[in-house]
Amino acid sequence: MMKKLVFFAFIVILIFIMLPTKGIFQQASSDQGYQVIPDEAIRLRILANSDGDEDQRIKRAVRDEVNKSIAGWVEDIADINKAREVIQGKLPAIEKIVGKVLEKEGVSQAYQVEYGENVTFPTKLYGTYLYPAGEYEAVLITLGEGEGANWWCVLFPPLCFLDFSNGATVAEAASVEEEVKEKEEEEKEEEVEVKFFLFEWLGLS
Repeated sequence: MMKKLVFFAFIVILIFIMLPTKGIFQQASSDQGYQVIPDEAIRLRILANSDGDEDQRIKRAVRDEVNKSIAGWVEDIADINKAREVIQGKLPAIEKIVGKVLEKEGVSQAYQVEYGENVTFPTKLYGTYLYPAGEYEAVLITLGEGEGANWWCVLFPPLCFLDFSNGATVAEAASVEEEVKEKEEEEKEEEVEVKFFLFEWLGLS
């Protein structure tokens, strides 16, 4: 009787170990606010003049005003083609918004507003979710020399309530990826060891 109880306990433990954790992890990530960006999306990237505190502050001021306006323009739009049409048509308005912010802040700084399908984005790690580097459709706002840290979000579908730029550097992201791989390998080794022990205990090996 005792041997049967131990046997069933091992079966339960084995089933638990073999359960896929990826889906559980992704659901937890979603609950914490991390979002998967769909293939068809329009992003916003703002490049600051420099990494100086004042230039970064100006970047955030531009971000707030531009986000507020664009969010209103696409709020009731469900089709990405319509969103493209609206956003592209509003580029002159976006330029005026940026100009007004700089004027309000007393900053004499050149700026450029562009829309393209091949805007370069760096790798970012947001929490435990990795957003890969690549070329994406986006509105790109360059302030001054555009040599400072960037800020970006997703305009459509509207995910600008998340600040994707509060993430790790590329090097840190690569390090995290390596750690995840090592952990997965360790889990696989432990699973094999448990299975071997169970088969050995049952006299099947």
